[in-house]
Amino acid sequence: MKFLCLGYYDEKKFEAMPKDQVNALVAQCQPFDAKLRESGHMVLVASLGPSNASISIRPRHGQPQITDGPYAETKEQIGAFFLIEAADAAEAVRIASTHPAANLGEQVGWGIEVRPIEYYDQPKAG
Repeated sequence: MKFLCLGYYDEKKFEAMPKDQVNALVAQCQPFDAKLRESGHMVLVASLGPSNASISIRPRHGQPQITDGPYAETKEQIGAFFLIEAADAAEAVRIASTHPAANLGEQVGWGIEVRPIEYYDQPKAG
């Protein structure tokens, strides 16, 4: 099964940290990602741009309405995601629990949400 792991953080707290501390914290994610790739659990991983660079599209009166920024105002934003392969939800939680965002970065609101993917379409090669 595939699971989407959403990495949350408090953008304002993160931006207030000294750059060297941010780099040291974020650098701890790369070995985790590499380990998951080697184990065959990691399907995809990516960081997202800041929320002020996002664009939201919602239907209004049968037409798409485009607005700047995230749709909802929240303290925590999604800053990254990773897609993993796991036998079941328990294994997905066990895997995600080893990510640095589940163990470090409390001061910047790091956290992970794990969601099963009910449909996943693999693109066919070339």
